[in-house]
Amino acid sequence: MTRIKICGITNKEDALRAASLNVDMVGFVFYKQSKRYIESKTVRDIVNELPPSIGKVGVFVNEEHSRVLELAEDSDIDTLQFHGDEKPDYCDSFKDRYKVIKAFRLKTKKDLKNINDYDVDFYMLDTYMPGLAGGTGKSFDWKILEDHEFLKPVIISGGLTPVNVRKAIREMAPYGVDVSSGVEARPGKKEYDLMKKFVENVRKAE
Repeated sequence: MTRIKICGITNKEDALRAASLNVDMVGFVFYKQSKRYIESKTVRDIVNELPPSIGKVGVFVNEEHSRVLELAEDSDIDTLQFHGDEKPDYCDSFKDRYKVIKAFRLKTKKDLKNINDYDVDFYMLDTYMPGLAGGTGKSFDWKILEDHEFLKPVIISGGLTPVNVRKAIREMAPYGVDVSSGVEARPGKKEYDLMKKFVENVRKAE
């Protein structure tokens, strides 16, 4: 079964609605330059009302090690997603306490070269756009993944919507899919009907 992550959650209503759709993970962005930034105390308040079965993911971009641990503890999340230029040893240093997702922004096949150097729990493949760490709303060229072997389960991100997610799953057969802007009414505010349609189409693709 393809895992589903709804990212960029900024409020309790959207989180609970996502949970009602039986998604597998929800993501909270701790990167202050993001339109979907959320404070750790707000995340803790949301997390306390989510089912234990749902993964609670904190998204970080080139954050200091100590600050990541502080925010993770304050918010009570269980998974760390690194979406910047973090090195393998940096990501490794958190594995004794948290699950770790390392995101990679892809433009060409050359960008796949060093991914398997990371001994994390999951790889997330996102779209490269200059000046943006994520949330681009654009898909990368899925064909660049052809014949590439990944050592860890892959989560596909970047420009996924209820319209194209079935095609993405059928073409790439990923471990999971991640969506943010593709199910939003506006940045930071999810649209329930779009989330519902996204989940339905993921299940149909299976």
